[in-house]
Amino acid sequence: MMKRHVYHHGETFAFESGGSLPALDLVYYTSDREYCPGEKVVWVCHALTGNSNPEDWWPTMVGPGQMFDPSEYYIVCVSMLCSPYSACGPASVNPATGRPYFFDFPQTTVRDIVAANILVRKHLGISRIDLMLGPSIGGFQTLEWVIMEPDVVADAVFLATATRVLPYMTAFNESQRMALLSDPSFKAAADLHGGEAGLRCARSMALISYRTFAGYNLTQAEKDDDVLFADRAASYQRHQGDKLVARDFDAYSYWYLTYALDSMNVGRGRGGVEAALARIKARCAVISITSDYLFPPEQGRATAAALCDASYYEIDSIFGHDGFLIETDQLAAIFRRHLGL
Repeated sequence: MMKRHVYHHGETFAFESGGSLPALDLVYYTSDREYCPGEKVVWVCHALTGNSNPEDWWPTMVGPGQMFDPSEYYIVCVSMLCSPYSACGPASVNPATGRPYFFDFPQTTVRDIVAANILVRKHLGISRIDLMLGPSIGGFQTLEWVIMEPDVVADAVFLATATRVLPYMTAFNESQRMALLSDPSFKAAADLHGGEAGLRCARSMALISYRTFAGYNLTQAEKDDDVLFADRAASYQRHQGDKLVARDFDAYSYWYLTYALDSMNVGRGRGGVEAALARIKARCAVISITSDYLFPPEQGRATAAALCDASYYEIDSIFGHDGFLIETDQLAAIFRRHLGL
């Protein structure tokens, strides 16, 4: 089982884009025991709307009896800065005003998120991470981390991700931000319920990018061929928007996280992507999903080819980017092969 913790970092934290906070409170989960130096550490970096308890959102991979069993490995996962499930983001309380930060929180990049993770690593006294893995923006974090701390991570898995954000993803992100801005309550920032209608719409847009033509046609086809107006897929989109809001995922956190996605570029300030990847010392695995529109396999193959020590794998799925949550049997087989289990 995993256990929740909060680490208070009482020193100034400077953000890459400018601005700083006098302190950070960082929510994280670990295996339910104290870290014992020398035991194998698995560090999981979570995806956009996930949280820092991977047993919640990846129960077929992390948990008792699963591929990554907290009793066999010391597992760590830290809530991303700006996640509503963290204690540090636009939804957290600004001590200067007694209200949520809303738009006053510093703009946050993937490198900032990794820097906060590193604070937790040091707090726990972990000097070596045996395996680091992350899907999607979790893969962004994993890529940045093995560049920022090349001597810390022994083995890294980049799952359904890329070395930099590309225009197709940014177009989706901006469309979602436009949806948030179209909701007057979002701009008013009166409370954390602001922008809920816009957030429902943004989530619906995002889901289309996570899935595929074939996947929707398989799972959301009308049961009645003679229906006058098709509604099953529409109902599904509305349900997904409602579900995110019901999880207390606020629109302000979502807004900031979309910009964090748009910050991804491992080559920024490092002489380009290839020069940045050349810094990596970890043994790497790159895993793509055949139908992923956001991170198509050609990107994954190019990343693997640019790395010094990397294996490349593909998950065959009609479910697009979300295949990392669905095709868990294939994913477990890849992990066993890569890790020699």
